[in-house]
Amino acid sequence: MLKSLVLRVFALGLLVICSNAAVAQDKANFAYLSLEPEIVTNYISDSAQKLGYVRVSVELMINDVSQLEIAEHHLPLLRSTAIEIFGQQPAEKVKSLTGREDIRRAILKALQEHMVQETGGEVVKNVIFTKYLYQGG
Repeated sequence: MLKSLVLRVFALGLLVICSNAAVAQDKANFAYLSLEPEIVTNYISDSAQKLGYVRVSVELMINDVSQLEIAEHHLPLLRSTAIEIFGQQPAEKVKSLTGREDIRRAILKALQEHMVQETGGEVVKNVIFTKYLYQGG
């Protein structure tokens, strides 16, 4: 009897885990889009003698797979916005981890605002830097 009870509890637990995984899989309908090629641009250097530059690979998390084509259509606007934001950053922000996160958030906010203006929806769920290199400044 104890063995039967243990098996029932185990089966019930397994059922709950499987159903939660299925629900999570249904909700996870996002896609990724690369801003290709990598972004290479100058940033505001500490001294006028040296020019600083940043080289970044950017991936966009798109809210829904069905919005991927919309995002691809607006890729020049999305890329231009990211380049513009990087170009306005001071050296200390580009070089620090907290500054890097601030830049990522600024890009995300700007991309979402542009997409709302162009499409009526945010489309971009998140911005991910997969490579982040800087030099100079």
